[in-house]
Amino acid sequence: MRHGKPILAKTGWITPIEMERWIDLYNRSEVMFDGVPISTIQLVNTSTCIVASTACRALSSVQALGLTVSVTDSVFCEAQLPYSLWRFPRLPPFVWAAFFRLCWFFGYSQGSESILVAKARAKIAAEKLINFAANGPVLLVGHCIMNRMIAKELVVLGWVSSTKHESKYWSANVYQLQP
Repeated sequence: MRHGKPILAKTGWITPIEMERWIDLYNRSEVMFDGVPISTIQLVNTSTCIVASTACRALSSVQALGLTVSVTDSVFCEAQLPYSLWRFPRLPPFVWAAFFRLCWFFGYSQGSESILVAKARAKIAAEKLINFAANGPVLLVGHCIMNRMIAKELVVLGWVSSTKHESKYWSANVYQLQP
């Protein structure tokens, strides 16, 4: 535990019904870092508004960057991961997470929001980011799947990706309004 929040440790094999608890622990966990890439720090320093999801992982990422959040909003949280009520078989949780995420893309949403609801949320999130960007560059500290969904909405709304930075745990895309 760090700062009173759980840190997700490697877990033994679990059943699909046990994924509900694992997902809850994952959602409350912080991220442990071994360093932030210089390219990410340089990009972060150009931002005038720091936006983050309300998830502990996003907030601990902001902390690792040495920043203060301007806005937190659950609209930027990761697309929820479904699970099942099956009591067998036992597999590693990350195998179940990959399996259920794939099922989610095909419409399965037991215990989570549907992909259609997540897409609607991504549209709202993109519109909020565009409003924030009226005052200068915005940094969104969010999550993989939702960030990709938001990116698609930004493109639909006329924004284009001009720069991409990736490393082991960090990924950043810069979007600008297409002239």
